[in-house]
Amino acid sequence: MHLITTAQAAAELGICRRRVQALISAGRLPAERFGRMLVIRLRDLELVRLRPMSARYPVYKKHLKRISENPE
Repeated sequence: MHLITTAQAAAELGICRRRVQALISAGRLPAERFGRMLVIRLRDLELVRLRPMSARYPVYKKHLKRISENPE
């Protein structure tokens, strides 16, 4: 069992450490307390990595396309 810290998980996922903590608080990423630290099983990162993008992303992407087509 390979355990990593929230900072290591953030680096692996390409997100900030605070976002990793939010995923843990929301129950989307399992973690355990080891003293004062939260540790995550490396294999559990796949639960977040394989999660589909949020529903807002396509709207944001469409908005970016519209802005790039009409530069002011």
